[in-house]
Amino acid sequence: MTALPSPHRRRQRRRNALIFFAFAGPNLVLIATFIYYPLFSNLYYSTLNWRMGSSKASYAGFDNYVRLFTSAQGAEMWRVTITFTVVTVAASMLLGLLVALALNHKIPGVTAGRTAIFSPYVLSGVGVGMVWNFIFDPQLGLLGHVLRAFGGRSPEWYLDGDLALVMVMIVYVWKNLGYCAVVFLAGLQSIPSDLLEAAKIDRAGTLRRFFKVTLPLLSPTVFFLTVTTILSSMQAFDLLKIMTPSGNGTNTIVFELYLQGFGPYQNAGYSAAISVVLFVALFAITAFQLRFVEKRVHYA
Repeated sequence: MTALPSPHRRRQRRRNALIFFAFAGPNLVLIATFIYYPLFSNLYYSTLNWRMGSSKASYAGFDNYVRLFTSAQGAEMWRVTITFTVVTVAASMLLGLLVALALNHKIPGVTAGRTAIFSPYVLSGVGVGMVWNFIFDPQLGLLGHVLRAFGGRSPEWYLDGDLALVMVMIVYVWKNLGYCAVVFLAGLQSIPSDLLEAAKIDRAGTLRRFFKVTLPLLSPTVFFLTVTTILSSMQAFDLLKIMTPSGNGTNTIVFELYLQGFGPYQNAGYSAAISVVLFVALFAITAFQLRFVEKRVHYA
């Protein structure tokens, strides 16, 4: 027979439980109140036809989800979201790696260069969007003046949906390039120099050393940046809202969520359905990367 715990041990367990709930309880209450309650409430709202602020709502079942995946508007939203995410993630990481390689040398002014590269990342997205609006303005913008000086003219960035998407992608990559560069730089500086020296002694060229030594040892950094930049790009909002307020061609899933719930459409039920799908998509992408992509990461 299994011996029963002694009274002293039971008192010790109760004391440990009380200490745990005394310290963790307030945090658990806050998490339940501000994360899980809104999450499950949003699931309920996604099954309604409801206008934001209205006291009346009708049950819609899965109609909002069906509309999201079958309508032309929903298809366009997914196209823009995938295009924006793939381009900005790939460009930010590739350019960030090239910049990190350039900054990973002891040359005069390298500290100032690192600061200049990273500075846009910490700037307000609203401020960045307003400055770049001035640059891209076809009539008054700096880019238009430069193009006209060479006999050209500025494209209508704000009227053409595809050009508007290209415009916001350029600005988004410029703003987040410094983040990728700094993280890559930290990864490069953590690589043992003796491995690179050994490869050089073995007469491995620059490209061979990069692809056979440096890049494999950077795989944890690449994995980390892939996860964080995908999540960040799929949730981009401030630049898109400032540069293209009506979403002309730049309706990513987060921007469409805002326009439906708080913009001209005032369809809170459909907006809630979009947010549920966004949550599931972000969770699935992260889980897939942690389950399958991380297997290719070399931590040693």
